[in-house]
Amino acid sequence: MATISNDIIFSPPQTLLRPSLYSPTSFFSSSSPKFPPTRRNPILRCSVAKESTASPPQIRDSTTLDCVVVGAGISGLCIAQALSTKHPNAAPNFAVTEARDRVGGNIITKERDGYLWEEGPNSFQPSDPMLTMVVDSGLKDELVLGDPNAPRFVLWNGKLRPVPGKPSDLPFFDLMSIGGKFRAGFGALGIRPPPPPGREESVEEFVRRNLGDEVFERLIEPFCSGVYAGDPSKLSMKAAFGKVWRLEKNGGSIIGGTFKALQERNAASKPPRDPRLPKPKGQTVGSFRKGLTMLPDAIAARLGNKVKLSWKLLSISKLDTGEYSLTYETPEGIVSLQCKTVVLTIPSYVASTLLRPQSAAAADALSKFYYPPVAAVSVSYPKEAIRSDCMIDGELKGFGQLHPRTQGVETLGTIYSSSLFPNRAPPGRVLLLNYIGGATNPGILSKSDNELVEAVDRDLRKILINPNAQDPFVLGVRLWPQAIPQFLVGHLDLLDAAKASLKDTGFEGLFLGGNYVSGVALGRCVEGAYEVAAEVSDFLTKRVYK
Repeated sequence: MATISNDIIFSPPQTLLRPSLYSPTSFFSSSSPKFPPTRRNPILRCSVAKESTASPPQIRDSTTLDCVVVGAGISGLCIAQALSTKHPNAAPNFAVTEARDRVGGNIITKERDGYLWEEGPNSFQPSDPMLTMVVDSGLKDELVLGDPNAPRFVLWNGKLRPVPGKPSDLPFFDLMSIGGKFRAGFGALGIRPPPPPGREESVEEFVRRNLGDEVFERLIEPFCSGVYAGDPSKLSMKAAFGKVWRLEKNGGSIIGGTFKALQERNAASKPPRDPRLPKPKGQTVGSFRKGLTMLPDAIAARLGNKVKLSWKLLSISKLDTGEYSLTYETPEGIVSLQCKTVVLTIPSYVASTLLRPQSAAAADALSKFYYPPVAAVSVSYPKEAIRSDCMIDGELKGFGQLHPRTQGVETLGTIYSSSLFPNRAPPGRVLLLNYIGGATNPGILSKSDNELVEAVDRDLRKILINPNAQDPFVLGVRLWPQAIPQFLVGHLDLLDAAKASLKDTGFEGLFLGGNYVSGVALGRCVEGAYEVAAEVSDFLTKRVYK
């Protein structure tokens, strides 16, 4: 497996997490509060065998496939479905291979004792591409959406403070001072220092220059923790938040770029919206009645025998015909597939190992992407354990809370799972999904599950839970040793170098996909899947079948 990828806590003004990776989770069957046992070794979604004692290839599929998608995580499955629904004539014959014995990659939903919880991605932004994938998967009636009016909070000076959800909230929210708000407003209008010439800015540099210190420290820094579990002093503004970066580039300022983008959108003719798609109200997040795992399961069911599980990719080679040969270790023995195109949706470090025999330069570039560790800790408390000043109308309401690194807590943030979607916890209980670790705290790798739960519980008692509340009921602790890929300064250059090196060595028709390419939010993985499927279709149409 490989990455957390999705909105970890809050994604642009909305989503609350998402990850991906690989290690069995700890479960606790007793109804009494317990901390988890020792963690077991992680399992890779797509691994590369170091040695194989199996005999040489004995089974060769004589059919030349149009495309083989390597990896049945959300990116790989959505690419396959996009090929099937959007490009059926260009790539009618394809397969999706997965090293593990299940689909879904980083999407892991668990259910027990009246609880339903996520241990990878938690939700998605219901964009039209995402909703198209949902409808095409037959899940329209299973879709659940969060309350768009539910508040989101940031911890500042010991208090959870709501984040403005709409422009009319800006003058009144207390997360920033009046001076900080004026600084942000003038900067957004363009009254700020110009961008440094010839140098890529980090997220911290861009935001401090454009919007001031308070916006960075109280909004953007915790937001980076929530989406990337990252260090904003190292994340690339261009790569990680390209839409905002382009506003200044195209319009001279953030406000100027916004107006220009609106004008261009209004002037452009766009096709009518698909009438099948639901119409979400406001800025919200989505999931499914039985959790996110419903999406990969539904796609896999529709693809049927095109999905090959427990197929571990051993090697890729380019044939003299221009086609590819992929050799797998499978339950039936060593199998070779021949295909016209290949899409690798596996983590960059796995792709690096596979591609090194063909292109050392591409392998070197792919090996440089960094995936820090993140742990997802799901715990439950009785409703009366919530501090009264954190309740709204006697209930815990909201999407969740984010914690700036300056505020003296280790946890990155907390999602109010039982408030966000229905039927996630028994009556009288609250379910909280907490994330800890990330680029600024890789030391979680040395902590036991028990220590991770204790750290989360300690932080919650400083903010949300009464200090004298009973111990939490622990549902699961899942450590992702290599979680969300970091879009650091130079990320796009490395990605371009990898793609160029593959092209230079004759590996046209081999495409890179997944969250380190498209973006880490679950919705961006789906949007990226449509983009990759279109590239595959275009290549087959223009280069192979011309």
